[in-house]
Amino acid sequence: MVRSKYAYDPSLPAAIVVATLFTLAFFLTATQWIRYRSWVWLVMVLAAAMEGVGYIIRCFSIKSNTDKSLYVAQYSLVVLAPVLMAGACYVVFGRIVFHVVPKAHRTLKLLWISPRWLTPIFVVADIIALMLQLVGAVQITTINPTDRDALSKSNRAKRIAEIGVAVQLIFFGLFSVIAVRFNFTSKRFASEFEERITLVTVGGDVEGNNKKGEKYVKIDGGEKILKRNWQSILRVVNVASVCILIRSVYRMVEFAMGRTGYPAKHEWMVYVFDALVIFPVVVLFIHWHPGKYLPYLGFRLPKNAR
Repeated sequence: MVRSKYAYDPSLPAAIVVATLFTLAFFLTATQWIRYRSWVWLVMVLAAAMEGVGYIIRCFSIKSNTDKSLYVAQYSLVVLAPVLMAGACYVVFGRIVFHVVPKAHRTLKLLWISPRWLTPIFVVADIIALMLQLVGAVQITTINPTDRDALSKSNRAKRIAEIGVAVQLIFFGLFSVIAVRFNFTSKRFASEFEERITLVTVGGDVEGNNKKGEKYVKIDGGEKILKRNWQSILRVVNVASVCILIRSVYRMVEFAMGRTGYPAKHEWMVYVFDALVIFPVVVLFIHWHPGKYLPYLGFRLPKNAR
């Protein structure tokens, strides 16, 4: 008799609920991506799609719990999606820096890393972490327990996945510290930022307030109308970073303990320490979409903004 790929009795209703939530979040994210022409935000669109598809496949995998392909697909997509979300945080933080900090002040001292290389360095680290976790996750889920060398294969796969998560934790941890610190260091540029903006009327009063009391502006004489309080999107990056770090620690523990460890044998941990902490990341960026606050979200910054 072929054994189930799960070390527990998986819940189909739980998978359906989470799949529905992530799928709805994906459609909203994709709609905003087009609406705000925020092409660089494609990374978050893909991450939300991976979560939604991952849990949809999980539903089918639960119904056919001996099917290796379905199990590997759902596991890999759910494991890798938050790595792309980390990349989205790197990208939007880099654009915040170029939006707020005058060119003369974009120094190594400000962020500990040159702002020009901030996003590329962290994105490259994210790609390395993604590939290592992909290789590790696929190997872990495709090992046949009856093979002679199953134990050695499992240990090797765990080490690869652990290195991938460790790379993500190290670089994302450093990034989180830099992003939190920027909440304080950016205050020195507030007056210069105010000089660059022009209040505009958007269904409200002459001071740029709409009916909800939100202020809209144009910056550097540009045409795009933005929300004035860019600090909101920075705080969302900070909260999202904490959520992703929590999930990364959970996955590190899961990989370290292996398929016979407590996390691998208890389904509730998947939903509490992965789905429950990652879903808010997508929702927060839907409500506080970068396109509402930042002027340049194309794949490349225009020369005048660099």
